Amino acid sequence: MIGGISIPRIEKGLKLRLVGAVRAGFPSPAGDYIETEIDLAEILVPHPSSTYFVRVQGDSMNGACIPDGCLLIVDRSVKAVSGKIIVAIVNGEFTVKRLVKTPRSWVLHPDNPLFKPMTITEEMRFEVWGVVTRIIIDPK
Repeated sequence: MIGGISIPRIEKGLKLRLVGAVRAGFPSPAGDYIETEIDLAEILVPHPSSTYFVRVQGDSMNGACIPDGCLLIVDRSVKAVSGKIIVAIVNGEFTVKRLVKTPRSWVLHPDNPLFKPMTITEEMRFEVWGVVTRIIIDPK
């Protein structure tokens, strides 16, 4: 564990049954449900050596469907560009925000109107730690 970041043990070959598609509209005939297998590690973690799990604390990203307590899959090999949700280190603290390029600077935007954006300045110690590639929400 690195400052709240856990290093996952990722093993390819975790195969689970995929029973087919579920329509969100009108029901479909039972014949549409053809069983096959999927490998969750292959789908969720395409770059195991650069992928980490992070548990979210706080609600500054609720508008991006990132609630308190959910898990983020963060890939350090993905390029951070404007509009992406990133995990960053700002003055030694981890944070998750949307990275936005403005004409004058880079800004970390929360997706909750109760929080203010943070403009990245030269005085700050700032590092993009990785890009959020998946959000896992436990619907308890």
